Amino acid sequence: MRILSVWASLVLLGAAVTPATAQGWADYLSQEDSFSTTFPGPVTVREIEWPSEYGAVFPARVHETNFDGRHYSVTVVDYRDAYRIHQARTNTTEADAPEGYEYWRIDILASIAYAAQKFRERGGEVTFDAWAHIDRVPGHQLQITSADGSRTYAGIYLHRDRLYIIEATVPRGVPPQGLFQQALSFVDEDGPRIRYDWDDNHHLVLTRRGGGQAGPQR
Repeated sequence: MRILSVWASLVLLGAAVTPATAQGWADYLSQEDSFSTTFPGPVTVREIEWPSEYGAVFPARVHETNFDGRHYSVTVVDYRDAYRIHQARTNTTEADAPEGYEYWRIDILASIAYAAQKFRERGGEVTFDAWAHIDRVPGHQLQITSADGSRTYAGIYLHRDRLYIIEATVPRGVPPQGLFQQALSFVDEDGPRIRYDWDDNHHLVLTRRGGGQAGPQR
């Protein structure tokens, strides 16, 4: 469980970061990308392009910090405009032709599995590779040990047509980074943390901090 500190303000490309202590880990909020987490240092944000499994290119942002040979990042890939992006593709094939075969939907649904495979393709020994969830938002976690002894702790989650890719890569001998791997929270446009629970029909329903149902999961 993350210990919340008193929030101060530092705005960086739409993101706010608060020092939990004078040095060390800090709470970090990006309302633009609808998540919060903790980072062990000042965070920079850069925009990238994310080539998808089905040949489309999606906008993404990387929130990251690097120090002492350690890398921590949360990459947010925006699939919310997937239909238009796929319609504009110039690299379609005959497999895309059938009108009812909606590859833009499949691209979103398959995005967790695709991102997990990209981690495996880096090489190294996969020591953990399993389904996971954060606040009952489904996803996947991996732990990979590279030939040089460095270790990567990754988490991948799909929420409201945005893919969240968490990565902590640290040198040999550094303690496990499961805290960062699991620290992600999803937030609403106005800031409160989003949580899900099951109703009496075993469907996930959205709840916000302080309780109260707010509708079905999207």
